[in-house]
Amino acid sequence: MACASLGVKTLLATEPDQWIGGQLTAQAVPPDEHRWIETQGCTRRYRQLREAIRDFYRRYYPLTETARSDPHLNPGGGWVSRLCHEPRVAKIVLESMLHYPQMRGDLIVEPLRLHAVDGDGDFLRGVLFYYPDQPATLYVEARYILDATDTGELLPLAGAEYVTGAESHWETGEPHAKPEPQPANMQAFTWCFALGYDPKGNYVGSKPKGYEFWKAFRPPFAHAPLFSWIDIDPITHAPRRLSLFGEDGTPSMFRYRQIVDPALYPPEVAPEPVTIVNWFMNDYFLGPLYPPAGAESSGSMPDPSAVPSAYGFTNAEIPNATLSHAMAARTLSECLLYWLQTEAPRPDGGVGYPGLHLRPDITGTDDNPYHKLAQRVYVRESRRIKARFTILEQHVSAELRPNATLAEPFPDSVGVGHYRIDLHPTTGGDNYLDIPTLPFQIPLGALIPIRLRNLLPACKNIGTTHITNGCYRLHPVEWNIGESAGLLAAFCVLRGVEPHQVYESPSLLHEYQQLLRQQGIQLAWEL
Repeated sequence: MACASLGVKTLLATEPDQWIGGQLTAQAVPPDEHRWIETQGCTRRYRQLREAIRDFYRRYYPLTETARSDPHLNPGGGWVSRLCHEPRVAKIVLESMLHYPQMRGDLIVEPLRLHAVDGDGDFLRGVLFYYPDQPATLYVEARYILDATDTGELLPLAGAEYVTGAESHWETGEPHAKPEPQPANMQAFTWCFALGYDPKGNYVGSKPKGYEFWKAFRPPFAHAPLFSWIDIDPITHAPRRLSLFGEDGTPSMFRYRQIVDPALYPPEVAPEPVTIVNWFMNDYFLGPLYPPAGAESSGSMPDPSAVPSAYGFTNAEIPNATLSHAMAARTLSECLLYWLQTEAPRPDGGVGYPGLHLRPDITGTDDNPYHKLAQRVYVRESRRIKARFTILEQHVSAELRPNATLAEPFPDSVGVGHYRIDLHPTTGGDNYLDIPTLPFQIPLGALIPIRLRNLLPACKNIGTTHITNGCYRLHPVEWNIGESAGLLAAFCVLRGVEPHQVYESPSLLHEYQQLLRQQGIQLAWEL
């Protein structure tokens, strides 16, 4: 979107069988944002996205007059964010935002499958794609190639230098880093699903395969089995009691990521409530989603299920892990749904909520006879480039900057963000790591690979560590990274320079940052 806005010809190669928008749409995750989001701390385009989503509801949904006139309308009423909404609405808005550059001919959106990257030394010539459901291939030459995949999928194919998992303390000096590198130690990932509730219905199906495994599974750091209303406080690690609807005064998990709120409609047209299940109960951490660095090379992609579990299980014992850990995560979510319907304790002394049911129409999987969850698994941690500059815990942690109100200032800032360092349980057996941070900047150096001249990271694959990835991985920050990377590519095309030159030249950096400001990208916090 940003690259094409400068008239630079751009190809957006999308996953053939999923919506554009990644975690906001295909992964069905409402935006995790910071407390200043309504006034600052995001780009102009991200703000346009948020307001267009609200406007879509105001225009086309039969809301009450009170809801319609609320300037901070939260269509779902969830409390994880100030803007919880259906993923399909975000998909419609994103497609609308892309329509004008497509009409002009500056942008081509093409569903393609990544196959190989063609490179020569430190320069990438192009990318070879497969057409979906066809034997034909498409080779695309481009001046710049941006990787916005959730797992940094392009990096091993391009021969880029990158890291995975947890770095060591001797590498980064971070207080919470590991004594030795652990490339296979990655954050949990989650196969989310949309869940409706009909209190008079009974939607219980057959027991999923693997149910007994997941019902009995208790992580070594947990206070109760995974399927339980007793979970872990991410900050203190103390036991925390939850409930589905908050009937007993405990936090309501249904309201947590609720995306359809009947209270916003007149009673005669009110829809049923719908939530997104992205809970500790369906976090998957028994194995990695992709092979760790060092276990793969260009053209060779070993099955991540070959990596042994740190929790004492073999892949043969984990349901569907012999296919892949992504499929095992899907099984986990299917089993969680069955537990909620049949065995979840209720405050009235009974068990099960049979009126809970999947809403594949919400997630765009209603025409799939085998798969009714979100289209794609929710990814928290990507392969990360080895960058000219790496963002460390010391730069952003509030504990390590006790007298500061802002994180480490970066003169090469290309945007801002804020979120706690939020690491979910890991494939290496670690419990939550949840650390307060200060409002931070995104340094250009974290977007510049140490060697490759025309590859740019465009999401959570920038030069962070396992620890700082935990606060740079959320919706507005990833959006800002993508915009700034797109504008950097366009700037380099129009000026006839390369990204490392912009990073190294004060005059080029100043000119590029002026472009960012003109495009509505905030470079510094105003607190």
